[in-house]
Amino acid sequence: MGEAPTSAEALGLTTRVQPALMLLDLDVGEAQATAHLPALLEAALAARLVVLTGVQDPEAHRQAVRHRALGLVVQTQEPATLLQALVQVHMGGVWLAPPLVAWALRTLPAPPKAAAITRLTAWEREGIPLIVAGLRNHDIAVRLGIREGTVRHHLTALCAKLGVPGRMALALYACQHGLAKLPCSAGTACCAMHDAGSRGVEPAGC
Repeated sequence: MGEAPTSAEALGLTTRVQPALMLLDLDVGEAQATAHLPALLEAALAARLVVLTGVQDPEAHRQAVRHRALGLVVQTQEPATLLQALVQVHMGGVWLAPPLVAWALRTLPAPPKAAAITRLTAWEREGIPLIVAGLRNHDIAVRLGIREGTVRHHLTALCAKLGVPGRMALALYACQHGLAKLPCSAGTACCAMHDAGSRGVEPAGC
């Protein structure tokens, strides 16, 4: 665990500590803090990132997601919301508002459709829709009658097979290539990746 007041110090700390979870306040320190996200995440490839901001700037929020932020909390929200977001992302989930998820699905480029899709196992084809639907690893394990550790192992292998960096990228890939559908209709405010206001649900990093 550590804290750093500047991006340079945060980069050094991240390199040394290799955190599993990072919280970045976009409104503290240098301007354009989102520009430093790629370097921070490159320094700790396994880290999951939550950003905190007091700015209601949709473009800044999209930029954070573009740089692999898996959670975004606005400072006007209750402190308990930040704690929920940190727990959710640490557990392998995503904490993003439905408009951000919809934007990501429409905008972020999909990886080329790989031949690996034809080699997906029965478990992988069964598990992908559960990931997109927002189930946690524990819930997937209960649904499929396997151990939670086995679910984590399968997810890591699945991300590697499809060439995607994490759980959110896997969900985007699945939706864009017809492997799963988001359980919400166009134009509605619902989305499996965030249950409005009370909890975030998976997907996220594998």
